[in-house]
Amino acid sequence: MTIKAITTADQTVHIDFTAHPAVSLQVFSAQIIRVCAPEALSLTSHAVIATPSQAPFTVDRDNAGGVGLQTSALHLHIDASGHVDVYDANDLALVLDYRGQRVPLNLDLPEDSHSVIEEEGHAGRDSAVNTVSSQVIKALSPDEHFYGLGDKTGFIDKRGYEYDNWNTDDASPHLEHYTKLYKSVPILYGLREGRPYGLFFDNAARSHLDLGKENPGYYYYSVAEGPLDYYVIGGPTLASVVQQYTQLTGPTPLPQRWTLGYQQSRFGWQDAAEVSEIAATMRRYHLPCDVLHLDIDYMAGYRVFTWNSTRYPQPAAFVKALHQQGFKLVTIIDPGVKSEPGYSVYDDGIGHDYFVKTPAGQVYTNRVWPGQAVYPDFGAPRVRQWWGDYHARLTAIGVDGVWNDMNEPAGFDGPLPDDLVFTDETKPSTHAKMHNLFGHNMSRAIYAGLQQQTGRRPFVITRAAYAGTQRYATVWTGDNQSLWVHLQMMVPQLCNLALSGFSFAGTDIGGFGADTTPELLIRWIEGAIFSPLLRNHSAMGNRRQEPWVFGEPTLSIYRKYLELRYRLIPYLYDLFAAGEQTGAPVMRPLVYAFDQDPAVVEIGDQYMVGDALMVAPVLEKGKTSRLVYLPAGEWIDFWTGEHLAGGQEIRVEVPLDALPLFGRVGTMVPMGPKQEYLTDAPDQEMDFRCFGDHGTYRHYQDDGSSFAYRDGAYNLYQITVSAGVAAVTVTHAGDAVALYREIRVHVGHSQQKFVLDKQQYCALNKKEVIE
Repeated sequence: MTIKAITTADQTVHIDFTAHPAVSLQVFSAQIIRVCAPEALSLTSHAVIATPSQAPFTVDRDNAGGVGLQTSALHLHIDASGHVDVYDANDLALVLDYRGQRVPLNLDLPEDSHSVIEEEGHAGRDSAVNTVSSQVIKALSPDEHFYGLGDKTGFIDKRGYEYDNWNTDDASPHLEHYTKLYKSVPILYGLREGRPYGLFFDNAARSHLDLGKENPGYYYYSVAEGPLDYYVIGGPTLASVVQQYTQLTGPTPLPQRWTLGYQQSRFGWQDAAEVSEIAATMRRYHLPCDVLHLDIDYMAGYRVFTWNSTRYPQPAAFVKALHQQGFKLVTIIDPGVKSEPGYSVYDDGIGHDYFVKTPAGQVYTNRVWPGQAVYPDFGAPRVRQWWGDYHARLTAIGVDGVWNDMNEPAGFDGPLPDDLVFTDETKPSTHAKMHNLFGHNMSRAIYAGLQQQTGRRPFVITRAAYAGTQRYATVWTGDNQSLWVHLQMMVPQLCNLALSGFSFAGTDIGGFGADTTPELLIRWIEGAIFSPLLRNHSAMGNRRQEPWVFGEPTLSIYRKYLELRYRLIPYLYDLFAAGEQTGAPVMRPLVYAFDQDPAVVEIGDQYMVGDALMVAPVLEKGKTSRLVYLPAGEWIDFWTGEHLAGGQEIRVEVPLDALPLFGRVGTMVPMGPKQEYLTDAPDQEMDFRCFGDHGTYRHYQDDGSSFAYRDGAYNLYQITVSAGVAAVTVTHAGDAVALYREIRVHVGHSQQKFVLDKQQYCALNKKEVIE
């Protein structure tokens, strides 16, 4: 086998072989090289929004008949047999093709035993990919570690497991061996001998990843249909690789500020009177809360875009009353439209040919909550426009956000057939190709509708997603349960989602299914208090878990951490504002910030919030102390102010009301006022806490809801502390009216006050000691 021809056009290099399929290489940037079959170049990606830059590169032939492509960050080599190897700028290995053959895992399962095993309830392995269109096998280093892949269950390091990308609604308790869940986000990060890289496999069809489970010498990716198409991403740090990926597929946009507040929900709230009482009780107990959610109970017979006139006789007045108490309202919307002539949404969709069909041309039905239902063909632009427009029925009466569920898509009568007729923009397609894009396109439709109808940043939550869905929606991890193992899985799931581009994510606090306990609920709110989406949600038929249900001390502890959350919302908002520009996530695994520390590569029970705070929640029942690893540097106990050296493991006492929390010396965080809900009025004052006696911080401020910031309507503040002395500078005043009247900088036990005078901050005193 030899290389027959090499052609270069713009940023693309085509390589033809005598006895191997052709390969195309596309240089997107110095850090990103696309490797694909030539036919993939003509396909439109639903995930990638970046276009190839004019990054310089060179191409040369070697003496062994291979081809090398070099950028300033990556060196890629293809040998005469078509093997693709990628190295960093120092020619150290990142991703190498495996030269051997796959050796299937020995399951000791004779073919004639399959049916017996399945009947007995032990189905064995469950792989979504039974046929393979294309495959790559990569060599696995003994110390290689894997991260990313969206919401996949299990541990922070994915090595040794296998996964399928096929969006799936599974109501049974999610455990570490699950191969697939609600989202398909095929971005895989690796650390090979401490060198980071990313592999993004951009094919929305069924795909499979085996990360060393089949054989410790290799990992592989296979896809059921379509051409091979993947991106190799390099960079000096794991953080830089993650940020390159989010620039490729789009960062999470800056959300409305109130979406970072606490959110309460339950499937089973009966009517407007009960929800109003929930709201009143929140205020009566002084529990900070901004959002209430309505599950499918509010609809008339689970018909989307309707209200149950008995339970909610005056929905507009109901929403207005909630707004007057400082609450926003989010309503659920499922994709399944009840198949019922006379129901306006169904009639409209049928009349305009908006629903998915069988190969025979009949509208396809399956059973979901309203009974027999039909599915909008969200891949068609006209259907997305129609669906988005229908949300005016909600926004017109003041509904503030929309929560998408059941959009894998799910069906009570079994999976949708692969051969159903879908649309991919303007081209006919099939369910097999569009399945993983169903939730993505549904979210895209609603985002556009809400933006057009309200003029504000849309708040859309989705259960199902594909790579790039972060541009349109926040996500949650689906139907978890009130189990300690699900609390333990929260940190790895949310951190891997964050690495996968989904910076705005959360879990159902307390667990959606089963019965929570006071201890579990307390530890859950403590552990999740910095998760970007902070929602307590549970299901009818299970114990209720509003914060007051268990009385004291649960109520007071819950309130304590909600108050902490609200004081630190300005910090979370800063992280979102920065993340829209850089792609950096809000919630981060330790390996993101300390990828050269071998001690952190498998730590999944601690996490960073930005670069300033490290959280070590209690995730096990009955614990009164826990070990905490402090990475290199210096740290300060958030609660006591004690200075601690990094590079060591310490034991911390953790009574029921304790959350180990540490500030990284040399950083600082803004802290807003104590409040029970967020308003549109700008804060008049802001505090900044510096960890240690030095640090620099950039603080962002805008109106918290509109898109005016994209036209420069925002303020930037530079806070510096040197040798314990603070200074405050306004570096951009795009909304001068909203500038803080007073700023206080806290360094140790002292504070320094600054007051606004003609868009400049003047120090009132050098230092003021605070007891």
